[in-house]
Amino acid sequence: MTASLIVFDLDGTLIDSQRDLAAAANALIAERGGMPLAEAAIARMVGEGAALLVKRALTAAGLALDADSVTRFLELYDERLLDTTVTYPGIDEAVRALAVRAPIAVLTNKPLGPTRRLLDGLGLAPVIAEAIGGDGPFPRKPDPAGLRHLADRFGALPEQTVMIGDSRIDFQTARAAGTSLIVARYGFGYQDFLDALELPEPVASVDRASDLPGVVAALLDR
Repeated sequence: MTASLIVFDLDGTLIDSQRDLAAAANALIAERGGMPLAEAAIARMVGEGAALLVKRALTAAGLALDADSVTRFLELYDERLLDTTVTYPGIDEAVRALAVRAPIAVLTNKPLGPTRRLLDGLGLAPVIAEAIGGDGPFPRKPDPAGLRHLADRFGALPEQTVMIGDSRIDFQTARAAGTSLIVARYGFGYQDFLDALELPEPVASVDRASDLPGVVAALLDR
């Protein structure tokens, strides 16, 4: 039987971290003398790593980026990492059901340290076979190198690998790697995704995490 692999994005797919990310960004802005941004505006800046998030947030607040900005943001975020962040409704059950079928991996542009703390703190670590962060040996998404590494690591062909994510970045990553894609329409990254792209097959979407096991099965059993 051909090996399969299921790869999740983290923020906006497994976990709802919008409030804590926005609080950290606004704390940085406040320290620099700026006015806070709307939470939803900051959420649309998430997905391509801390450096771009910080650059976008400071620019939107009319502030300059300096050599310490990203480091300070990561410190402020580390203080708030699990203040309000939770798994999306139905994720715990969905991930455990999927883990019976195939290894579960996480591919995120968030640094690996906070990624592991979040997975541990939210009880997901025991079912995650491997996690790759944005500060590891592979280029950040949408570069497909991390996704391809995971497929090779678990012996899964692209057509037997499913990427699940909420953003345009995840779409571009899956497309570049030649894997299947499930768009998590419930995630905060989807608001900037919408239906602006023509999604090639194989692709699917879900409005609830509880729908993931059935949709993954449909993709892998074709």
